[in-house]
Amino acid sequence: MNATRSFQVLVIGGGINGAGVARDLALRGVRVALVEKKDFGSGTTWASSGMIHGGLRYLQQDPEVTYHSCLDSGAIQRIAPQLVFRIPFLMPVFPEDPIGPELMEIGLEMYDRYQPLKNGRPHTRLSREQALRLEPALSPRIDCAFTLDEWGVDASRLVALNALDAAERGAEVHTHCEVLSLLREGGSGRVRGARVRDFVRGDELDLEAEVTLNATGPWAPALAALAGVELRLRPGKGIHLVFERRVSDVAIYARGVDGRDMFTFPHEQNSMAGTTDDDFYGDLDRVDVVEDEVRYVLQAMERSIPGIRRHRVIHSIAGVRPTLWGFGAYEDELSRDYEVLDHAARDGVSGFYSLVGGKLAAYRLMAEDASDRLCAELGVDAPCRTATAPLPGGASTPDVAEIARRFGVGWPAAVRLVFRHGDRAERVLAAVPAPRTLCDCEPLLDAELAHVARREGVRTLTDCALRVRLGVGGCQGAACAGAAGEVLARELGWDAERTAAEVAEFAAERWRAVAPILTGPQLPAMEIHRAVHRGSRPWSAPPPGATSRP
Repeated sequence: MNATRSFQVLVIGGGINGAGVARDLALRGVRVALVEKKDFGSGTTWASSGMIHGGLRYLQQDPEVTYHSCLDSGAIQRIAPQLVFRIPFLMPVFPEDPIGPELMEIGLEMYDRYQPLKNGRPHTRLSREQALRLEPALSPRIDCAFTLDEWGVDASRLVALNALDAAERGAEVHTHCEVLSLLREGGSGRVRGARVRDFVRGDELDLEAEVTLNATGPWAPALAALAGVELRLRPGKGIHLVFERRVSDVAIYARGVDGRDMFTFPHEQNSMAGTTDDDFYGDLDRVDVVEDEVRYVLQAMERSIPGIRRHRVIHSIAGVRPTLWGFGAYEDELSRDYEVLDHAARDGVSGFYSLVGGKLAAYRLMAEDASDRLCAELGVDAPCRTATAPLPGGASTPDVAEIARRFGVGWPAAVRLVFRHGDRAERVLAAVPAPRTLCDCEPLLDAELAHVARREGVRTLTDCALRVRLGVGGCQGAACAGAAGEVLARELGWDAERTAAEVAEFAAERWRAVAPILTGPQLPAMEIHRAVHRGSRPWSAPPPGATSRP
């Protein structure tokens, strides 16, 4: 007999949309459960550009998308001020570009009207000399350049904070739980929840609900099929390349050989470059980057930044967008709008909704719309509060220097900790005596790793790449995976065999991200890193004050 739990709403899918809906409902007092088959934000959200931007390129065809994204960007800045950062952009104009400076400026003047919504600044026009003085990495072939700005965010952390806030307000959250089937009501066929399997524990659980929301992104058609519903999307694959250090001081627009707009941008201590957009018909659970895509992105970047290939690419990121269905259009011309589908009205299957499409920058508005509709069916009359209620850690701004001094941690580690945890950073540090750094690439403290295991539901070592950026720096885990495994082993009660398996799985995941970008001297360097992983066994973490670098 499976254990059974009952709720008003079951949300399936722990990306930004599902977590956003779960938080919204919990704030309204709705009994809600959230289920994710891996870790929060591990799918499309993780593969995003990590920006809550307005979307300049959507302005002509989808002005509502631009408006909603800018509006929500302002809201996210209010509720999670510690987690966002301004990214200045340079848009170079070349002599051969089909759109010259005058037309470009007209478009930017239109975009300026939206800037107040997201606390942005109006554009400026720079001469070639001014642009090169501002960013020497730019190609000297440009005619001129324009400035604008957007906002960056740690997308995975944003998902985790929404899920954490939902849990703290009464929601029940389950990670590493896959839906096996939808529960149906005899006779009417109404969807009454789902049966799920916990991959970590190995048991099954029935989660009964009055209403079930499908928020699984590109997996939405597969889940809808379990209810006998046909749901069409046009999934689009996108990749990013991640550089070991900053390529430039600002984000720089680039253009592919086919005319697609891309950009490289500083993101935390790295730079990212992308993104591509291609129809995807493969396995959604195995989205790999291929060498051809890497070359395509570098070719586009090289036009704007001639020296781009001198910078080390340390790994790649791939994901699939749940783009709304459209026929006869190129991938990057498809709408980035969203839909909330009531399958009772659409397909005759009651108790079942789907939230599809959209983009990270407008997740909160999408969640509000979906929650309004679910509450209407439940008869719940409570207003949305997600635009004003701070996310965990966002109520005030702590003093980074004081935290670093009082707890004896380095400035980089204190900055990163406050960025992720805001005014809860001191609580994280206070839980572990004499916090120490596990890896120098990403100044990650053992105290934070212990905290996310104790308080935030981390269940595997691989989760930590998303939650605290473990192993995504230059060492790709070779310097920190073993020590991190020891910390989680102590917190979660793993034995030596389980710890070794977790380290091995972590190494395999990092290899998948690294393999497509390896060229020249990076090949032997990464083989050394792999040898460290393959030869590793659970070992004791280094003594206080030392790093774990071998």
